[in-house]
Order: sequence, then C-alpha cells, then structure tokens
Amino acid sequence: MKEPRHRPQVGTAAGREATGAAAEISSLDIVMVVPPDDEGEMLGRELLRTRGNVRRVWPLPPRLPDAVDVIFCELVPELPQCLPWVPGQPLAALVVVTQAVQMPQLKLLHDCAPHAVLHRPFTTGTILTSLTIARAQFLYEQRLRTRIDKLDETLRSFRSVERAKSILMEKRNLDEEEAYHFMRRQAMNQRVSVGAVAAAIIDSDDILG
Repeated sequence: MKEPRHRPQVGTAAGREATGAAAEISSLDIVMVVPPDDEGEMLGRELLRTRGNVRRVWPLPPRLPDAVDVIFCELVPELPQCLPWVPGQPLAALVVVTQAVQMPQLKLLHDCAPHAVLHRPFTTGTILTSLTIARAQFLYEQRLRTRIDKLDETLRSFRSVERAKSILMEKRNLDEEEAYHFMRRQAMNQRVSVGAVAAAIIDSDDILG
C-alpha cells in the first residue's frame, strides 16, 4: 500500500513558502520561442498551467522582447545577437531549450549565459524546475548587482569626501577633523548626505578655479 504523498500544510512555514512560490510564478510574464512541434506545444501547455502570462513567438525575431520576466528560447547559433541586453546585464531570466541528443555547444552557451537549460524530451518536473531555477538565479544576480552599485556609490562618495576635505583644509585653513565636521554640519542643516555636500564643495571649487 502506497504511503500518502506529503504535502505542506496550509499555515505552516513550508506551506506558506509553497504558496508564495506558486503565487510568484503565476505573476510572471513568460515568452516562449521554440518551434511549434509536439514538444513545443507540450511546453506551452505546461507553462500555461502555471497561470503566468505566456506569449509564443516563432521564428526567432531579430531582437527578443525585454519587458518580460522569463524567456524560454531554442538554442540556435544566432541567439546571442538576439538577446535584448548587454552581455552580463540580463533584463530577464533566460532558459535555453536543447535537444537531448545534442552535443553541448559550450561556446554558444557561454555567449548566451543562460540561467537554466531545458533538455528535450520535456516533463512537467523539468519544465517547472528550469523555470524556478532560472528565475531564482536571475533574482540573485539582480541582488548582487544592486549591492555592487551601492558599493560603487559608497566608494565614489568616500572619494568625494576626501577631496572636499582637502579643499576645505586648503581654502579655510582647517585641519582634517574640522573639515569633516564642517561638512557634517552642512549636511544636517540642509538635510542631505555628506557626500552631496562634498560634491557641491568640489563643484564650487572647480567653477571658481
């Protein structure tokens, strides 16, 4: 006698996580760019079952749409030129679709930099797995890029503050600590960041020579 399959109970942490994951998938805009053969139709049906907004495109257009969340696309030699983003800065999760008997095209995969690979023949499990992994990987990369941007901004602000301190020390005959406290007071009075005050000091110095 088979044991009943375990399902996360509603109200538990696992249940809330499963419900949240299903809700996130159902809100996705998905573009499917694969040939309209039997397996392509099967892929379309399974993606529609996620309740996401699924759009089919074939043949491969010169430029793939960019205002979407996930792209399922046939792995073809011209794919890298059709991606609507700068290499390394994807605007959507990319799942490339390949033949099971096809030898890995490593250079092509490298140039496309997909977030997941879906091999034929498809199953419901492999389709949902590739969709989930691709979306999670894309969001992870987005978070990393956000952190990098913040670190870059912090570094630029630090450099501006250091340069502004040098200007104040020279122009107002202040020591380093006095120059920094001067900028802090200005920032508090104007309700802006110290970096913004530093940038204004640098701009003024550049204008006045």
